Amino acid sequence: MKATTSILASGIAALLIGTAAPSFAVDADAAQALAKKSNCMKCHSVSAKKEGPSFKETAAKYKGKSDAEQKLVTHLTTNPKIKVDGKEEEHDNLKTKNDADVRNVVQWILSQ
Repeated sequence: MKATTSILASGIAALLIGTAAPSFAVDADAAQALAKKSNCMKCHSVSAKKEGPSFKETAAKYKGKSDAEQKLVTHLTTNPKIKVDGKEEEHDNLKTKNDADVRNVVQWILSQ
């Protein structure tokens, strides 16, 4: 009985460790290609401010925030209203419906 309990506890611990910090390798080339296809680079760049904030600035804004990924996913998939030069306009969505592609772009932005 003790051996079974020990094996079960070890299995649960391994499962929790494996799910506590999911491994997600960012495909930077795919993220950049989707950002370009979606016209993100028209208003944003990796390091320079354009009409919108740079991705480095966005990453710094969300650094250490547990809801960063979800906030960016929502921003990039729901056409929120944004202010550009004092005028309100709709932010474009990423040109994909694939959740993994969206999350890859978000992780790429947050890694800047």
